[in-house]
Amino acid sequence: MMAAEAGAARNTLLAYERDLRGASELLEGRLASASAERLKSLGEAWLPLKRGTVARKAAALRRFYAFLADEGLRADDPSAALPRPASERPIPKVLDHASVDALFREIDRRKGSGQDGPALRLAALIELLYGSGLRATELVSLPRNAVSPDKPFLILRGKGGRERLVPISDRARAAVAEWVALVPRESPWLFPSGKKHLSRVRLYQLLKALAADAGIPPDRISPHVLRHAFATHLLEGGADLRALQMLLGHADIATTQIYTHVDSRRLVELVNSRHPLVDDRRKAT
Repeated sequence: MMAAEAGAARNTLLAYERDLRGASELLEGRLASASAERLKSLGEAWLPLKRGTVARKAAALRRFYAFLADEGLRADDPSAALPRPASERPIPKVLDHASVDALFREIDRRKGSGQDGPALRLAALIELLYGSGLRATELVSLPRNAVSPDKPFLILRGKGGRERLVPISDRARAAVAEWVALVPRESPWLFPSGKKHLSRVRLYQLLKALAADAGIPPDRISPHVLRHAFATHLLEGGADLRALQMLLGHADIATTQIYTHVDSRRLVELVNSRHPLVDDRRKAT
């Protein structure tokens, strides 16, 4: 159902499977027939876990019991007994402009030191991560001809099978054009690796090494941090949340709102300069 009807991504399906199997083990294999009282024991077993982890596990089980009820496999839905921890959205890690510039300077240095192939691939990866806000999985699995030199956008199918329009900057298209000239013509992938495409783990490793050489603590960077930087710097430049939601492919704007913390100073200045009461005070003086 999650795959065929909800269109869940592979990683989402794996996460649901892990959570359901874990709960089944705690309930001694009686997950499908568990009573509300038995489900309360899960809350106790999950006490040492973070609130976000508990919320995710409980959400997976609620979806599971709703499915059983819809299919007529249970006459009741005991999921009301599952814990509902208060939501906790962590503030995203963000790179400042100086750190992003340092990454590109290091790539340029590598190009000048005879590492053209790896450096061109890295340039294309970073330009697409930071310039378009792609998720790691979306990036590494791009088809060879996904980015066209004469089209400033691509249509991407992201989480949940949702399509979105992704603008591609001139810089990113130029970087991809340089790299794709080195990609074997028989490869179906833009970033091939062996018989498949580059893995998310390898992308993570490449970014860590680049950050270290650029003088940035490696624990400050990841593919998702560059996606956060894309969103944050757009917001600082005046983008509105609705536009940002579309660019990031968020189903719920509440997810996009985590970025508002980074621009609080600009929002305060906006209120102080644009609110109608400010004009009234100026007239009074």
